[in-house]
Amino acid sequence: MIDDQASSLRKMQQSSLIKVIAVTGGKGGVGKTNVTLNTAIAMAKLGKRVMVLDADLGLANVDVMLGLRVEKNLSHVLSGECLLEEVLVEGPHGIKIAPASSGTQSMTELSQVEHAGLIRAFSELQQQIDVLIVDTAAGISDMVLSFSRAAQDVMVVVCDEPTSLTDAYALIKILNRDHGVFRFKIVANMVRNMREGQELFAKLSKVTGRFLDVALELVATIPHDENIRKSVRKQKSIIDAFPSSPAAVAINSLAKRALTWPIPTQPGGHLEFFLEQLVQQNVQRVQG
Repeated sequence: MIDDQASSLRKMQQSSLIKVIAVTGGKGGVGKTNVTLNTAIAMAKLGKRVMVLDADLGLANVDVMLGLRVEKNLSHVLSGECLLEEVLVEGPHGIKIAPASSGTQSMTELSQVEHAGLIRAFSELQQQIDVLIVDTAAGISDMVLSFSRAAQDVMVVVCDEPTSLTDAYALIKILNRDHGVFRFKIVANMVRNMREGQELFAKLSKVTGRFLDVALELVATIPHDENIRKSVRKQKSIIDAFPSSPAAVAINSLAKRALTWPIPTQPGGHLEFFLEQLVQQNVQRVQG
């Protein structure tokens, strides 16, 4: 079965390179999904074809945050009821969203076969995209680790709370020591000002520098902005609802910066490689 998956993935030939970014944070409540969606929309407004994968498979909220009507989701793909192409919904400025299910515990405990089915679904995807942003679940589950280690860039969202820093450190530690991830992009979210964001980054850098062999990069400092709460209530992105607000300006800057991150041609330059990495992880689980 694994060989068949790998074969099907190799058949997917796309002419352009695809940037794959995993957005994670260790704990919930740090604004990870907001950062994901607004970054995706900002990229789309810059002319990029963007897809968001809601990888919080049991507690989906990407579609809810945008007020989108979803009839089918990834659980229907896994059950064989439809293709991934059929569950995609279109969000603001043409972004595509692969919605997960909500309140389905079984989706958080996928077997190797089900995980492989999700990978196969992506291998058959016909959509032409420039950027795939994976909004992972909170915590350090196998699924979070799988998507994070397979992506080209791991963006860790933190806020100025002790639990946020502790959980972010735990996630970075596991990805580094157990899965060989060495570079992490850090987003300081909901901070009072640039200085507080830099201090937050310094705290995290100090502890990782002492105990881990990693390279952290502060890629964005997003200020606490009441307009974010207002935009959530409107079920709109802050990019659209309040484009001149401090948070929107910061996220637009993040999106532009992220698009400059190089996409390695070998290894990891293609969506095929992202999927191949997930296949390899399945092989390791089966053999383990």
